[in-house]
Amino acid sequence: MSTPRDETAVESHQPLPSGPPPPPERDHRLSRRGWTLVISAVLFLVFAALGFFAPVPFVAISPGPTYDTLGKDEAGKPVVQINGHQEFPTTGELRMTTVSLRDGVTLFSALGLWASGRYALAPREEYFKPGETNDQVKQENVKQFEDSQSNAEVAALRHLKYPVKVLTKEVVAGSPADKVLAPGDRLVNVNGKDIVAEEDVRAALAGTKPGQTISITFQHGNEPPKTTPLTLGQRPDRPEGFIGLTPIDRADVPFDVKISLENVGGPSAGLMFALAIVDRMETGDIAGGRHIAGTGEITEKGAVGPIGGISFKLVGAREAGATDFLVPERNCAEAKSAVPEGLNLIKVSTLDSALTALADLREGRPTPKC
Repeated sequence: MSTPRDETAVESHQPLPSGPPPPPERDHRLSRRGWTLVISAVLFLVFAALGFFAPVPFVAISPGPTYDTLGKDEAGKPVVQINGHQEFPTTGELRMTTVSLRDGVTLFSALGLWASGRYALAPREEYFKPGETNDQVKQENVKQFEDSQSNAEVAALRHLKYPVKVLTKEVVAGSPADKVLAPGDRLVNVNGKDIVAEEDVRAALAGTKPGQTISITFQHGNEPPKTTPLTLGQRPDRPEGFIGLTPIDRADVPFDVKISLENVGGPSAGLMFALAIVDRMETGDIAGGRHIAGTGEITEKGAVGPIGGISFKLVGAREAGATDFLVPERNCAEAKSAVPEGLNLIKVSTLDSALTALADLREGRPTPKC
């Protein structure tokens, strides 16, 4: 008789697995600490990239190079040269000063420049108009520099009693003067009055009214003077008639004043250029062997106006060996607070006052102080 199969007994004779049990299945998700480390690392890399590469809305300002207006440029040419007129020997230096402006600084470079103690940071909007590019700023600076040279020439030659002429600087599009006069045309007579200085043009229009017809005499290049009628226009800011041009004084001399200096912009070298022109054309020795520096925008009438960056210009001048510095009167307060040791500040307001102060300095007399 057969015995029923014992299922339990049969299962108990199957082989058992050998070795340690398999490890439990791991959870590969990051812990909160892991995510914190990853996010921190990403933020650090982003911050570092921004710090090294992203520009900030600031510019870095520092002392710039200085140039002796009685000396020579980098090509060996005289900075100021009078062609067709006798030049007299000079001694000493009349050194113009500049400020270096660095744009496109990043956060880290800005901090490094500021920490060096030689640079200052200023909002970019103080030097660049909204949407203005570096090239546009350079073009404007070059134009200002060229205007400062022309103003310096006129101011110096006026001081030396040479005559000036009045030219058309700009013509307003659509104005009565448009299509009649061109920039560079000489203004001879307006409304029956001879023009010998730029302010004579406005004076000649006193008492006129818009719609009135006047005559104007002008000269284009070397052509004979031409007289033509003009019907005056109207402007809301003045009651008299409107021509639509900007007059400007220029020297009327048979010789040529040439200023040779590259890679410099802005209007602040005018005073030092004017002094150099006078020094080259007069027998007196303005600098008298001294190392003199200075700055100041100048008008055709010889008025000296304030400039920016005076504290940096003082440093640059002292580093170049200057012992005396000509300061525009309206820059005196700032200059006094930043004057380097050993630099004598001389206050000036006009070309004539600067020449008088330098004569006093040569003779050992007191000079105007800031």
